[in-house]
Amino acid sequence: MKFKDYYATLEVERSASAEEIKKAYRKLARKYHPDVAKEAGAEDKFKEISEAYQTLSDPEKRQAYDDLGRHGPGEEFHPSPEWDSRFSRGGQQEVDLADLFERMGFGGGGFGGGGPRRQAADFPLRGQDVEVATELTLEQATRGTEVSFSLSVPILGADGRVQKQSRSGRIRVPRGVVEGERLRVPGKGGDGIAGGASGDLYLVVRLAPHPRFRAVGHDLYLELPIAPWEAALGAEISVPSLDGPVAVSLKPGMRSGQKLRLAGKGLPQRRDGAGDLYGVIQIVLPEKIGEREQALYRDLAEASSFHPRHHLEGPTTDG
Repeated sequence: MKFKDYYATLEVERSASAEEIKKAYRKLARKYHPDVAKEAGAEDKFKEISEAYQTLSDPEKRQAYDDLGRHGPGEEFHPSPEWDSRFSRGGQQEVDLADLFERMGFGGGGFGGGGPRRQAADFPLRGQDVEVATELTLEQATRGTEVSFSLSVPILGADGRVQKQSRSGRIRVPRGVVEGERLRVPGKGGDGIAGGASGDLYLVVRLAPHPRFRAVGHDLYLELPIAPWEAALGAEISVPSLDGPVAVSLKPGMRSGQKLRLAGKGLPQRRDGAGDLYGVIQIVLPEKIGEREQALYRDLAEASSFHPRHHLEGPTTDG
């Protein structure tokens, strides 16, 4: 038969105490349990861990295993006649090491027939957390809303195998959520194992594109077009917000790209207050200019000494 290094499987020294072996098993079982782990080969790894623990957790089996001596993993070996007379309960030709210890009659669950899932963990395992996304409008994020969800969670069936179960429901989303926020709903994820607590459901918030506003955290940004004469002379204008239009005074001399801040007119925060609304100034011309307007622009060009490209004239600093 081929030797299996149960101590290496559990990642402990041969001198490890019973408590250290148990602790190591619990750590690895949580990591590789097939109802929880997502990586390839987790089920086979869990079976190896369970097999090693089944032997090393029993004092008599561990003593018998230690008396087999040290061998390399996968190395062919045969128990000595002395070992066979002390521990064996019958012939063990052409058997696996795990089968050998099962046939020795020392008690315990063994590994025959049930597979790794039936002896799963001898301690509670917490259920898997599940994540779903939902898309909200800015208006829904502002006032709060209720959304539906539908998901598939892993459960342990009566046959000891993992199954997928569809679940749906509704969740209340509070006001003041922002893009990328994860809302935790306790106990609505995958079922626990062996009496373990259920996992949690995480609702990931996505904000739908808005025709006017762009959200950055709790702040909102709005491209705010103004006429050249409004920029030059100042004006009283109306700026849209999620709460309705807001009257704003423009100072003379506004420039494109300049930000106009409306404090507290952004998305509400969870408790108190709100973000800000920023109107980004865009100076725009009419699509069509009449003869009278053209004449006024020509008069302005003749009267003004303003030269917007003076900084582009002359030699560069590089010579």
